[in-house]
Amino acid sequence: MGLFILRRLGVMLLTALCLTFIVFWLTNLYPNLEKLAKTQGNFRMSDEAVTSYLENRGYLQPMPVKFGQWLGVVPGWITEKKDGTTMGRCFTADTPITERKRFCGVLQGDWGQSTVFKDDVSNIVSTRLGLTGKLMFMVMIVMVPMALLLGVLAGMREGSKTDRSLSTLSIASTATPEYVSGVIFIAVFTSSAFGLKWFKGSATSAMESITFENFTLPVLTISLYGMGYIARMTRASMTEVMTAQYIRTARLKGVSFPNIVLKHALRNALIAPFTVIMLQFPWLLNGVVIVETLFNYKGFGWLLVQAASNNDIELLLSVSVVSVVVVLVTQLISDIGYVYLNPRIRIS
Repeated sequence: MGLFILRRLGVMLLTALCLTFIVFWLTNLYPNLEKLAKTQGNFRMSDEAVTSYLENRGYLQPMPVKFGQWLGVVPGWITEKKDGTTMGRCFTADTPITERKRFCGVLQGDWGQSTVFKDDVSNIVSTRLGLTGKLMFMVMIVMVPMALLLGVLAGMREGSKTDRSLSTLSIASTATPEYVSGVIFIAVFTSSAFGLKWFKGSATSAMESITFENFTLPVLTISLYGMGYIARMTRASMTEVMTAQYIRTARLKGVSFPNIVLKHALRNALIAPFTVIMLQFPWLLNGVVIVETLFNYKGFGWLLVQAASNNDIELLLSVSVVSVVVVLVTQLISDIGYVYLNPRIRIS
């Protein structure tokens, strides 16, 4: 088991490095850099002025060198100005010589400065990630138990009325986009026209203090959309397990149906849904942009849109790296959990 985890960690680190380099290369294409220079300087800048701006700030160095500097394994760039002062990646002209660093990258905890928010990228990302983390936690608490319950009930007796009804409900929930269900929830539960003014249509106040009124609708909107997919996967897995030979043997021995479901079928039926459940974390991290925008909840998805639309390179890189790490970590947890749930894989 230890060798399996080490092998997975090695593959995960290599994958993270490759994906991060691809994102770094795409964000540092010259059109993006030119747009950055004109945004920070003047949109009427000449080509010579743009080139001078980028060259003085190390943007025109070879891609591997820039990537190494961003990681913190290559010394940062240093530029000497005409007035005799120097500036660099790791310091400004006002920084004392004794306090100037050679290495300042991700490995040193320096994620750069946001050109839009004018703040450290690490502070911005951690704040928005915490907000989305609260939303993810509440969604998983609501979505996963309900989805598993629907899937197990539908799969216990394939072809029954209960199966058909719950399967239809699962398909309908997955087929309904979040912006549709969200708008319906806002119209019904926040409008006095229906007499059901129970919740708030905006989750902005939930960024400071979460209450039942301001956080219920965004949680329900996301849970409803993701619940159907997990329920369908659980139902398919449960149906397959219920037709297995050992289930038939248990029935012939006179074991009660509830005991067959709980003690024999349920654990094996959860192997496939477990992987699907783990895949919900990357989706919740980046895929809740619509819901965060609809309910004005400025979390991680909202930050990703802001970084991309404003060409904030340092912030976009950090958001992308966090997304890659979350995907790879959830995949690792999924693989380890799959091994524990499936004895055949563990023995082999």
